Amino acid sequence: MLELPDPCLVVLVGAAGSGKSTLAARLFAADEVLSSDAYRGIVAGDASDQSATLAAFRRLHADLHRRLAERRTTVVDATNVTAFARRSLTRIAARHGVAAVAIVLDLDPALVQARNAARQARIVPTPAVARQLADLARSLRRAELDDEGFETIHRVATAAEVDAIRIVR
Repeated sequence: MLELPDPCLVVLVGAAGSGKSTLAARLFAADEVLSSDAYRGIVAGDASDQSATLAAFRRLHADLHRRLAERRTTVVDATNVTAFARRSLTRIAARHGVAAVAIVLDLDPALVQARNAARQARIVPTPAVARQLADLARSLRRAELDDEGFETIHRVATAAEVDAIRIVR
């Protein structure tokens, strides 16, 4: 059971195929989730168009500022596997006086790659997922998340643990 402050910023962290979007859809209302894929779709008409990433994140960050200023709990559904990506989010939360919570999906790389390959749509190239997994492993090995401004960090390492997550507000 994860106890979340209300309001808060929930930062999902994990490689493509780790189950972030599925988890977000299960635990949160659709209007609480800001998805980088959805913003790429808005900007470029294609959720997998990586050339739209910069513009997509500009819009996502603008909406995050607005939501947190309104004291609304918000979930950012993106890989967030680098310190740079996470720090930009925790700084926005701090600016608005809202707690930031990380949910880290640190699953077995073989499982993540298999899930990605089994997707019906938007399969991410295997080398890209491998880079995301390496970035996440490096962040965890260096304990980077501990110094990024998160009030709480919840790390899950198995699919069963992900399935068992429940939240309390």
